[in-house]
Amino acid sequence: MSSEEYKSPGQLVTALLAERSWTKRTLAIISGMDESIISKTTSNVRKVDAETAIIFEEVFGIPAERFLSLQKTYDLAVARIESTPNPKRQMRAELIGKLPISAMIARGWLDAKSVKDIDDVEESLLRFFQANRLEDIETLPHASKKTEVSIAATPAQLAWLYRVKTLASEMLVARYSPTSVKSAISKIKTLIHSAEELRKVPRILAEAGIRFVIVEALPSTKIDGVCFWLDENSPVIGMTMRFDRIDNFVFVLRHELEHVQNRDGLMQMMLDVDINSGEAAQVTQELIEQEARANAAASEFCVPKKMMDAFISRKAPIFAKRDIIGLARMLKVHAGLVAGQLQFRTKKYHLARDQLVPVRSIVTPNAVTDGWGDVAPTDAY
Repeated sequence: MSSEEYKSPGQLVTALLAERSWTKRTLAIISGMDESIISKTTSNVRKVDAETAIIFEEVFGIPAERFLSLQKTYDLAVARIESTPNPKRQMRAELIGKLPISAMIARGWLDAKSVKDIDDVEESLLRFFQANRLEDIETLPHASKKTEVSIAATPAQLAWLYRVKTLASEMLVARYSPTSVKSAISKIKTLIHSAEELRKVPRILAEAGIRFVIVEALPSTKIDGVCFWLDENSPVIGMTMRFDRIDNFVFVLRHELEHVQNRDGLMQMMLDVDINSGEAAQVTQELIEQEARANAAASEFCVPKKMMDAFISRKAPIFAKRDIIGLARMLKVHAGLVAGQLQFRTKKYHLARDQLVPVRSIVTPNAVTDGWGDVAPTDAY
């Protein structure tokens, strides 16, 4: 006989008894089991465990695995009938499983004591993402509201973007105009000879109508910066300063200012990660061209390409520290900018590393900053 047609171990045992013209008492005598246990088993009141399955295997000649498989299938079918569907479980898997909830709590972004406080976490997520229902939080695959981002952002990257946007929205800055960003770039150019002078950057950007926010990156997000617009006259530059070096700060800042100057990010946030690293997805030709323009402008701002070309041609393969400092003085830039560009161009990352001075502690006291132990105040949540 085939056992495939039966839906429970009780049905199979009942059929096997009928096939042999046995009563339950007969099976009890043969198996040494109590008759009441056999009765409960055939009516599916008692589950077939491994020991019982082996007894049935010996009596009926059917593998014990078949009885256990039927029991498992039957239990699951009963559970599906009795279980009340809970769509929140899937949403929690997406939200809590993919967002760095613990890090967001530690950073003060979510008002919950721990990730175990499910109700508090869910309420905080609603406030953080400015949503009315959990299913509207845009890190969920089918959320109707979607932020337009230049690359396919991860949930953690979207969380960082939301934090930047929230802080930027509450800032008061001067009126922006196309000429104001040009003026800001010119003013910052006069500062890059000195790390200490970079403390003036936040004020210059605010006077130019550019909202400048520094938010420490969440774990594994690998973001350098972002450019977007709250409206047509309200550009925002967000930076992570994940590499605390003067060359990186100046390069990323000028990169983002180029996006502002070209009005990149009006339709979608220009999220800047390394588009060649494999971290970015859905990279378009337009994005590649925009990034290339911004990179070229940032490199030229740090060290003019013609000057760097000539320096490398003259000094290669030996680049003495005194020569790097000498070029920096001639160009009226910090030696760290020359060192950073030289490292990038030659791939010799050991060159003049002592010139790559940290600047985060110089810039952040004068900027809207969130991270490194400080939580920027906000009225949003």
